[in-house]
Amino acid sequence: MSQNDLRLGVNIDHVATVRNARGGAYPDPIRAAKLAEEAGADGITAHLREDRRHITDADIDGLMAALTVPLNFEMAATDEMQKIALRHKPHAVCIVPEKREERTTEGGLEVAREENKLAHFIAPLRDAGCRVSIFIAADPAQIEAAHRIGAEVIELHTGAYCDHHAEGDFAARDAELDRLRDMATFAHALGLEVHAGHGLTYETVAPVAAFPEVVELNIGHFLIGEAVFRGLTPAVQEMRRLMDAARRGDVA
Repeated sequence: MSQNDLRLGVNIDHVATVRNARGGAYPDPIRAAKLAEEAGADGITAHLREDRRHITDADIDGLMAALTVPLNFEMAATDEMQKIALRHKPHAVCIVPEKREERTTEGGLEVAREENKLAHFIAPLRDAGCRVSIFIAADPAQIEAAHRIGAEVIELHTGAYCDHHAEGDFAARDAELDRLRDMATFAHALGLEVHAGHGLTYETVAPVAAFPEVVELNIGHFLIGEAVFRGLTPAVQEMRRLMDAARRGDVA
């Protein structure tokens, strides 16, 4: 992979959300994952939450069997999830914070305060061959802690940047974008692989995709929503086009 390559991970959680609203088998998140793969996704992300509100254990089984691109298995730092990850040994494991009452992941993982616990938690995952990623805010203390515990990858939480854009608070948006840019550079200098994601849309993806240190973007909710209007394949293809254009430095 050259320095200019940028991977797209498509999160298929909310295909499962729609399925689970009726309690049936449709729409099938595994079918969505295969369509995203064919449309240009470099990987698939799925978050198996403690309450199984969208992705289920059977979905993880099916994804592991069906995918030819890597699976990024998002999970909380619990004994149950560690056992599941060690059984499947996905390409990547992303440790995320999780609160039962939240609608979606609200912020980055608190690594600095849980450094010893997390170091012991991720060690078996690394030993099993999984690439361990930590989903964190753009904060130097959290990045340094992620590096110290032995994570190979960080994923910067882009939610605040996207929220400020949606609210029309462009000064706050630009300040958050500067913070993300600085922290991507800082993490890269420590030897960490840098990913980013949460809330990215066609309007907000380009500035983040242009960061040379970022090698992967993980995008889900927006793409599944956009698929209602244009179909999943063209939705993913358009995101891929915008990412690639930004990486090349194209303005349009």
